[in-house]
This record gives sequence, C-alpha cells and structure tokens, in this order.
Amino acid sequence: MSGHNKWSQIKHKKGVSDVKRGNLFSKLLRAISIAAKDEPNPQFNPRLRTAVETAKEALVPAENIERAINKASEQKDLSEMVIEAYGPEGSAIIIEAITDNTNRTISEVKKILSDHSAKFANQGSVLWAFDAPIKGNPEAAEWKAKFPQSISEESKAKLEKLIEALDEHDDVQNIFTNTL
Repeated sequence: MSGHNKWSQIKHKKGVSDVKRGNLFSKLLRAISIAAKDEPNPQFNPRLRTAVETAKEALVPAENIERAINKASEQKDLSEMVIEAYGPEGSAIIIEAITDNTNRTISEVKKILSDHSAKFANQGSVLWAFDAPIKGNPEAAEWKAKFPQSISEESKAKLEKLIEALDEHDDVQNIFTNTL
C-alpha cells in the first residue's frame, strides 16, 4: 500500500523536478564563472551580462550568481572546450563544455557517445561543417550548420536520446547538430 497517499506522489514529482532544476542551475552558474574569468564586472563584459540575464530568467538566486562571479575571480582552473563527434548516419555533432578537468570530461563524453553508437571525432573534422559563433553578437552566438543533413526518423530518435544523455552531463553546456 505504500505510495498511495498524496504526499508520496508529490515527493516523487518534486524530486525529479528538483534534480532537473539543479542541473540547469549548475550549468548556468558555470557559464557565469567562465564568462567572469576575464572581467568580473557585467557592465564591461557583455558575455557575462548575457549569462547573468539568462540565469535570472531561470530564477537562479542572486546570491548564487554573485558567488559564481566571485569564485571565478579567485580560481582560474575552469576551461571551455569544444568536442566534436559523429552521430547516427554520420550527422555532425558539436558539444560545448565547461570543465575543471578536461581529461575527465572527454572520457565521460566518449563513454556517452559509445553507449549511443556515436563516434568521437578528431579536432577539426566536424568544425568545417559549421559556421563558428561570433562572441558578443546574440544573433550569431551559436554554431550554424553550413550543410544541413536529413536523416531517417529512426536515426532522429537515436540522436535525440544521445542529446538527452549528453545534456544530463554537468559539464556539457550546448549541443549542436547539422540535421534538419
């Protein structure tokens, strides 16, 4: 008879939503920390200003944002990285990550890729298929596919599962593909 009362149902739903919210908060705060590395004042750092606005829209507490900015000025060990991969039917995948340990992040992403029948690619082997983002320009702040590729519905489902698995990883910030 356990799990039949209203509190049990609320507790399970709330637990799942809290985990998702916590993952979102940690990703946003990492983005703030990496943006604050060069200039901790949002008035002079448009990238930091955008990251702080995004965090505020997601209802991240102001003290957490301040703590992330202060932490960035104290520690300089966070780094940005771009990981390239090939997914189902040779679809190109670009994964942006922020990490304090690049070796750990690469090995964990490689494991996720291999679990979903995707392949890790060498540096530069996928980037040619995308236009690079322009820092400071909100309209061109993402990787844009030069040659969009259509794939089957079955492969789209596999790719979506792969993207969900990658998105659950704490270090992964953004994922871009060249599929339609």
